[in-house]
Amino acid sequence: MSLFLQIHPETPQGRLIDQAVDVLRKGGVIIYPTDSGYALGGRLGEKKVVERIRRLRELDDRHPMTLICADLSEIGTYAHVDNSIFRVLKAHTPGPYTFILEATNEVPRQLLHPKRRAIGVRVPDNAITRALSAALGEPLMSVTLIPAGEEDPLTDPEEIREQYERQVDAIIDGGAGDHQPTSVIDLRELPFVILRRGKGDVSPFE
Repeated sequence: MSLFLQIHPETPQGRLIDQAVDVLRKGGVIIYPTDSGYALGGRLGEKKVVERIRRLRELDDRHPMTLICADLSEIGTYAHVDNSIFRVLKAHTPGPYTFILEATNEVPRQLLHPKRRAIGVRVPDNAITRALSAALGEPLMSVTLIPAGEEDPLTDPEEIREQYERQVDAIIDGGAGDHQPTSVIDLRELPFVILRRGKGDVSPFE
């Protein structure tokens, strides 16, 4: 049975954040809220955690993981960011966007597409998510929580608990989630490419 933590969405309780981070540091998989719905997450570079997350979502190794960062400064460790890209990131983070960038060597190979050194990065506009990443001291590797065979993410914490409490190590209840996924923007070359239109205004990238 997983740990179930009810955390305030605007003022996260530090002791509960610490409990979730302890699960992550021990190699656990958690379900947590973001600004675009709930997600599966684990500690960066834990091979067994990557495998567990992919099994839960029924994903192959071509499906990329996203790095959830606490702030903009953390992104530069894991992705190549020049001045023009930095300005774009600064203008749109935190927010409901996933940005595709060239990965640095700090990104574990198992998180990357077999033929491309690209990584998705984002800074969600969600206090719980940012508190988790800040307390962990590194990004979370993550994918949206969408049940196998479904198209929409789960949004109800009680439904999530009922379905996943025996499959993950901790579930964070941060209130009702959003049905819309992030917008995904490829920033690796000009013009930028909108790979998915989701939550958030994409007109600045067109």
